[in-house]
Amino acid sequence: MDPTARARLETLLRDRREALRAEGDLEIAAEVDTARKVDDDAAPLAEMAKVIASNRNRARAEELEQIDAALGRLADDPEDFGRCEQCDEPIGMRRVELMPWVRWCIDCQQVREADRPGARRHLTDYRS
Repeated sequence: MDPTARARLETLLRDRREALRAEGDLEIAAEVDTARKVDDDAAPLAEMAKVIASNRNRARAEELEQIDAALGRLADDPEDFGRCEQCDEPIGMRRVELMPWVRWCIDCQQVREADRPGARRHLTDYRS
């Protein structure tokens, strides 16, 4: 990878990391007071808000880990950065620019996702 592309990707990774850190975690709402009956919808809505906040915080933490790992790979082996870790083929530059932490090409990523237990394989999987 040429030094200009490397510097651009490093900047993208660092900027995204700082943006995620600046956002911070979503606050997970306190328990609803069930001693008084305020609203029948309050408890389910509060639970849904907790789940949404928790999922967002987890996804944010995972993305931060991926960014830190990508910065490490970029520093340790800049020549191989942007190559698929599975098939060793170059990952499309547009994909790398959109997700500089990406580790697999599209084909290998699809295989990895299809191999996950419970992975949805096709839109018609849920038809009766």
